[in-house]
Amino acid sequence: MPRISYRDSDVALMARMMRAEAEGEGKLGMLMVGNVIVNRVVADCLDFKQVRTVPQVIFQVQGGNYSFEAVQKGNVFYQRARTSEKRLARQNLEYWRQHPSKFALWYFNPYGPCPPTWYGQPHSGQFKQHCYYEPKAGTCDSVYRG
Repeated sequence: MPRISYRDSDVALMARMMRAEAEGEGKLGMLMVGNVIVNRVVADCLDFKQVRTVPQVIFQVQGGNYSFEAVQKGNVFYQRARTSEKRLARQNLEYWRQHPSKFALWYFNPYGPCPPTWYGQPHSGQFKQHCYYEPKAGTCDSVYRG
């Protein structure tokens, strides 16, 4: 049973986002970004109460901007999804989870050391250039179940 329900169009959209955000970090880096996307669909808390699909997560606007830099800037996000990234996206949608993104709802590249918190949320770890953050204890139990 997949972690969330999805369509082929969700796989392609997610694959494009994973590539745009983390292609330079290899397959594992792209899987971690994909895991955050799935976690946001699963999370019924904080800023993610109104998002229940992959497109809603990817095109979510927070604070007047798209949540993901690749959508804001357009860059490679608008390139076609390749078979290899689609395969990775399916892994995320079906089962894949790994630390430090396992329960993460946020990530970013600070171009320096990872801060211990990001908007009050604790740092769960780092993979290459991206820092990952999961919700504070007791604020988002759904992400730990999904």
